[in-house]
Amino acid sequence: MRYRRAFVPGGAYFFTLNLVDRTSDLLTKNIELLRTVVRRVRRAHPFEIIAWVVLPDHMHAIWHMPQGDADYATRWAMIKAGFSRGIPNTEPISESRRKKGERGLWQRRYWEHMIRDERDLEIHCTYIHYNPVKHGYVARVVDWPFSTFHAFVKRGWLSADWGGVPELGGSFGER
Repeated sequence: MRYRRAFVPGGAYFFTLNLVDRTSDLLTKNIELLRTVVRRVRRAHPFEIIAWVVLPDHMHAIWHMPQGDADYATRWAMIKAGFSRGIPNTEPISESRRKKGERGLWQRRYWEHMIRDERDLEIHCTYIHYNPVKHGYVARVVDWPFSTFHAFVKRGWLSADWGGVPELGGSFGER
């Protein structure tokens, strides 16, 4: 069966990307590198970040693509490659990856889901912001530093003591 992705120009998408080594802490240990690479990619290929959380071994994000553009795949490829180039090449690499000239940092595939409406957006923003608590990294959402949760609080969309209650009610405000 061939895997098919949704490509809707100007759409909003939820993503999950994982490192191959799910015990690694490369993403949070190298957060400034990741931020630099994302800024560089956004300058070359703009997109709006709606929500994002970076955990040690994986990350979740919601992007809103520009009108007429659905090429998130190129952006993710550039982010993964740019991050990989900034990390010393010490990870074990399988023969199949070696033959293709790939590093062994990232899982090849990633999860993508097209956001369908405001409720779907709220559900996925809740999932993103609560994820560090779900994985046991912190007891409270506000205590995780690598999340857009803090920007949501600053904008007044969520309170600092918000804890991921499924029924948020209302909207997150203008984006």
